[in-house]
Amino acid sequence: MEYKVKRISTAGIAEAISKAELYRSLNEPEEAESICRDILTIEPQHQLALRLLGLALTDQFTGRGSDRYREAEEIFRQLQDPYERLYYTGILQERRAKAQLNAGQQPHTLVALFDQALKSFAEAERIRPSGNDDAILRWNRCVRLLQNPAYEWGELEQELVPFDSQETPPR
Repeated sequence: MEYKVKRISTAGIAEAISKAELYRSLNEPEEAESICRDILTIEPQHQLALRLLGLALTDQFTGRGSDRYREAEEIFRQLQDPYERLYYTGILQERRAKAQLNAGQQPHTLVALFDQALKSFAEAERIRPSGNDDAILRWNRCVRLLQNPAYEWGELEQELVPFDSQETPPR
């Protein structure tokens, strides 16, 4: 028997998106990834499918070399909205750092990855839609993790505090 992937219908995209979201919430990112790839086969620039695919890939991060970081990065680069590109790139960087932390990598070696995430969130915050504080919430989570005394971060170069969107972000 020949095994060949079948195409879904354009009319089935909305339902497929719902299923991909459900599988992500059930912690079954491989299923969500497969559904997103089915959608992207017929609609290559479907923005929600791209976003969900990138997130499904980051859901699978283990902190090892097999993580598909570059693939997720390329997917997020295809997001047309500048805010979403920055915000989801920040999530990618944050999840990469957390996965490596959970895999046992020394905390002090991960500060640069968290710094990258913080920079992405800071840039996203500057251009965020009115009432959307998601970038601030992610920034705060990273800062709290970096302030956690349970980890040996070494000497942090700066005091990490959220900045007002009217100010220049910390470097």
